[in-house]
Amino acid sequence: MNKIDLIRLAMKNFLRRKTRSILTILGVIIGTASIVVMLSLGIGMNESFNQQLKSMGSLNVIDVNTYYYPENATGMVQVKETVLDDKAIAKIAAIEGVEAVTPILQTSLKIVSGKYTCYGQIMGIDPKSLEAFDYKVASGRLLTEEDTNSLLFGSQAPYNFYNPRASGGGGGMAFFYGGSSDEKQKPSVDVLNDKLVMTFDMSYGEKKSVGFEDPQENSKPAKLYKVKGVGVLEESQDEKAWSIVMNINYLKKLIKENEKSQALNGIKSSKSQADSYQQAKVKVKDINDVEAIVKKINELGYGTNSLVSIRESYQKQAATMQAVLGGIGAISLLVAALGITNTMIMSIYERTREIGVMKVLGCLLGDIREMFLLEAGIIGFIGGLAGLVFSYGASYVLNKFAGGLFGGGSGGAGTISVIPAWLALAALGFATLVGIISGFMPARRAMKLSALEAIKTE
Repeated sequence: MNKIDLIRLAMKNFLRRKTRSILTILGVIIGTASIVVMLSLGIGMNESFNQQLKSMGSLNVIDVNTYYYPENATGMVQVKETVLDDKAIAKIAAIEGVEAVTPILQTSLKIVSGKYTCYGQIMGIDPKSLEAFDYKVASGRLLTEEDTNSLLFGSQAPYNFYNPRASGGGGGMAFFYGGSSDEKQKPSVDVLNDKLVMTFDMSYGEKKSVGFEDPQENSKPAKLYKVKGVGVLEESQDEKAWSIVMNINYLKKLIKENEKSQALNGIKSSKSQADSYQQAKVKVKDINDVEAIVKKINELGYGTNSLVSIRESYQKQAATMQAVLGGIGAISLLVAALGITNTMIMSIYERTREIGVMKVLGCLLGDIREMFLLEAGIIGFIGGLAGLVFSYGASYVLNKFAGGLFGGGSGGAGTISVIPAWLALAALGFATLVGIISGFMPARRAMKLSALEAIKTE
């Protein structure tokens, strides 16, 4: 008996008992859909979390700070503060696997444009490292090594400008948020074209309250620095959005000038703010080396933060959740497998005489086995295919009506169920395989039937 005859005969027998076949297929549909939908929820949650992490920053970046919390021999946590200076930056840069390092120097300054004011936390960064740390501009350009009095604004930083004399402002802060959802709203100041001045004097341009006496009223006023905006960064959800970036070398110069000016006014500091850094950023070439490099930086006495550690802990939870959800779905498919086995055994009882005739006519035992396995495989394949269609429909409904409850999938509207191509193909193959395995025992039983006894069966 050739393969075409086997397929034709299997389809004929499959359609012989339509109701029973449909009910058996329904069990496979429910089992397949249960596994796919359950696993898709785990995959969707994992992808949603990865998207949130990407919006927070790069997984290859390590934040280095001066506070480290190692455990001593007794298991107690110790607080250890280490100076982060140029020598330390050089040691970190020399670690194998490090692609780029930049120290970060921060200070508070006031930026004024006409009647508008902005209190900004200025970040001094090495301009050479901006591209390595994924700084991308929406308009203008990035900083270069030649830039001195140039500023690079985060996407939301321009909205920090406000008019202290505005009605209802009372001299207080009046921030405006310029999110992407409102494209018509624009910041009060065009940071790329309007004139900007910057000063360490936080009271510059503000009217003093009645009766207020400044103890340093006769002291030398803080210097004004003419600055210009050269670029605005792309929108993001990390610290870049609100930051104002400047060439770190020029910022050091400004800080030292201000400290010298304060010293003349009687305000002295034991050490210069420009001699050390509050933090540094490290870019790692290979994401798999992040943990090893974190340990080496800790050995130098510095604290570290990395999104990789957060991702790994979440991935472990997601894997456990997927295993539990997949197990629940697998129970349904196991019940469907028992249904396929029952259907095939009942088919043997109904076709005992037919099997006997086939044996007498010289049909090979292998052909009989293949016929039953093919019938069981067809049930598994059709059930798996229909189960996939149902799974995609269920996934769409979940994403449309329940996605918003969990906030934030890759599509931005809350994708909680994702069915990748590999999952669909694996589910279809698995359902077919379950059908074939379920038909293996009935096929062996059909092969062992005595031809003469089978022919006598009415």
